[in-house]
Amino acid sequence: MTMTKWKATAVGAAAGIAIMVWAGTAAAAGEQFTDLQGARWAEDSITYMAKRGTVAGYGNGRFKPEGAVTRAQAVTFMVRELYPQQLADGEQTYTDVPRSHPFYKEISVAARMGLAGGFPDGTFHPDAPVSRAETAAFLARAYALQSGERTVSLSDTTTHWAAAPIGMMSSNGLIGGYADGTYRPDKSVTLAEFAVFMTRVIRFERENAIQAKDWDKLLSYMTVSEQVGQMLMPDIRQWKGQPTTTVNAGIKETIRDQDLGGLILFEKNILNAKQVTTLTHGLQAEAGDIPLFLGIDQEGGVIKRIPGGTNLPGQMALGAARDASLAEAAGKLTGEELKALGMQLDFAPVLDINSNPDNPIIGMRSFSSDPDAVTRLGLAEIKGLQASGIIPAVKHFPGHGDTTVDSHLGLPVLTHDRARLDAVELKPFRAAIEAGVEMIMSAHIAFPAVDNEHVISRKDGSSVPVPATLSKKVLSGLLREELGFQGVIISDAFTMNGIAEHFGEEQAVVRAVSAGIDIILMPQDSAIAHQALVKAVHNGTLSSEAIHASVKRILQLKAKYGLFGGRGGSLSSKLAALPAVIGTAAHRKVEQDIAERAVTLLAGRDGNDPDRIGEGDRVVIAAADEEIGKQLDTQLRQAGASQHLSTEIVIIGPGKTSAALPKLKGADYVMVASYQFRNVASQFGWSDYQTVIDELNRLGKRYALVSLGNPYELLYLRDVKSGVALYGKQEPNIGAGMNALLGQAGLPGVLPVQ
Repeated sequence: MTMTKWKATAVGAAAGIAIMVWAGTAAAAGEQFTDLQGARWAEDSITYMAKRGTVAGYGNGRFKPEGAVTRAQAVTFMVRELYPQQLADGEQTYTDVPRSHPFYKEISVAARMGLAGGFPDGTFHPDAPVSRAETAAFLARAYALQSGERTVSLSDTTTHWAAAPIGMMSSNGLIGGYADGTYRPDKSVTLAEFAVFMTRVIRFERENAIQAKDWDKLLSYMTVSEQVGQMLMPDIRQWKGQPTTTVNAGIKETIRDQDLGGLILFEKNILNAKQVTTLTHGLQAEAGDIPLFLGIDQEGGVIKRIPGGTNLPGQMALGAARDASLAEAAGKLTGEELKALGMQLDFAPVLDINSNPDNPIIGMRSFSSDPDAVTRLGLAEIKGLQASGIIPAVKHFPGHGDTTVDSHLGLPVLTHDRARLDAVELKPFRAAIEAGVEMIMSAHIAFPAVDNEHVISRKDGSSVPVPATLSKKVLSGLLREELGFQGVIISDAFTMNGIAEHFGEEQAVVRAVSAGIDIILMPQDSAIAHQALVKAVHNGTLSSEAIHASVKRILQLKAKYGLFGGRGGSLSSKLAALPAVIGTAAHRKVEQDIAERAVTLLAGRDGNDPDRIGEGDRVVIAAADEEIGKQLDTQLRQAGASQHLSTEIVIIGPGKTSAALPKLKGADYVMVASYQFRNVASQFGWSDYQTVIDELNRLGKRYALVSLGNPYELLYLRDVKSGVALYGKQEPNIGAGMNALLGQAGLPGVLPVQ
């Protein structure tokens, strides 16, 4: 190429979504090649560019890495990256590029956008091999590169027409010379070399964008696959029928193929602190230049995931304790432990107001039935999580507290009018937004007062209301526009029947994103969800602007919480730090304080105290199952170790209570353990409990009804003379309750629900 002057004016990368077009027909991104044996040094770059849809092979798995790149091919690769949606000029551009040329369109776009020029005689020489000099000139111009800090001396470029672009590329470490100190600028470039050059430039530009926190620039270098991948957070509970506790081949393939932005972990993924820290470290190593959100449900109480960690008594226990400082401490220690384990995101706290005793799924996961209490304690826990560097994802917007259907199993409908929603359900969410919460989880619940649209169910053809997760009026209208939320909206799990039964996966994920969801949590099949979103962008069902807005919010939040900053150091340093964080004495003290402050009097003969367990008492523990009975027995023996107690466990419930009643006669004291959770309270088997209570009253025994779950027993049981609420069957809850019944501690808690 005879070029007298290389112009320093450069054209910046277009902020567009890249698609693959080869000779006018779509080519599959990520094509696999079988002839790279002699080009292993370039295999990563070839694979990277093929996955981006920029380079393509010749069919039948052939890439021909040692083949020369033509000028037409070179500008085509750049156009695919930078201006994929531009149309060819109507006028002929070069005399030797007829409309029939397979790269007519790309050459025309390149000329119009200033990516490459022709020769003085009006020709382009499309089929001539491109040289190393031209490659440097093309790439430096296309990507608007600036001079870097490296000093590189190449003996054969000083007086070359391409000295400036070669110098610019080499000063940024993007091209190098040969061992003899030459660059050989007029040597032709192979397909493998061109893929390496382009990969270096793109990765260099992406890294610069990340360092500058220029998310619009980074987005311009992200493919559709990468963008929608940031919007997916699947679970990885099993692979090939086995629990996923290490970074296996299946996870690697999923992260790579779907360009995932996050994952949610469950108990199946966790054996102990060292194992899960090793897992999270390995997962981040697979994520490329954009780190993963690694999230978990660590609410405390009944919803907990971390074995060996601090076992908090739960949100309703905090509601009974009524102390915002304890709620903040609970959030802070939870965040510290999650951060040490390699997490960044906690799906907590629950801001639902459990105003309905028949709610089968929220119950003691809520702080209270009082909107003010939920707001005050929720804000405190959010503050604690944020202070420890963990993102709280508050849930379940607009409110799951007054339902009688579990959205895991069906589609609840909340029929309250808007005034009631404002006064109750929306109150804590509104306050959280004003306090700066950065992520909100949507509920699979229909709210006709906000959106009364119905659709035909794919389950049975019936007409079903649209749940909040799929409602533009709820998410974009109410949450974004009216309440002013600017953060990330994440869905509840797409495996739940509130979505899964009525809406097909492809339809549901596209509708959710269209409604305003930024992250799809736990799609049933993440590959199908990924493909559906890519397709929807390409066919215009989802606008590129909306996708960009969602991904930008995600990137900004990742940056705010330091995910781009080295990802936590070496694995050895992370493992060494665990003992100083996980389950420490200071954390256990907070756990104990919450449990003790939560113990609540349900009933007492004098209105102030339950019946106490005395020295040497024969204690009968009446429970619905052996596990709960043993837990109570163990904790009672530990708390009353010096009191010479004898204990016996009896089982009560349908078909078992009559056999247990005679055992009560020989007891000095009876604990009647009730655990009601994940069922409708009014449909619980209260009759057996009433039979036991009536018998104890008839016998004149000392006893205590011990509520271990949702504390609604007194709505359904009569004449209870003595009872306490502990708000969980975890060790700290039961231990605090046994101390109270032994007279070793008070009952300072206040019932947090009506």
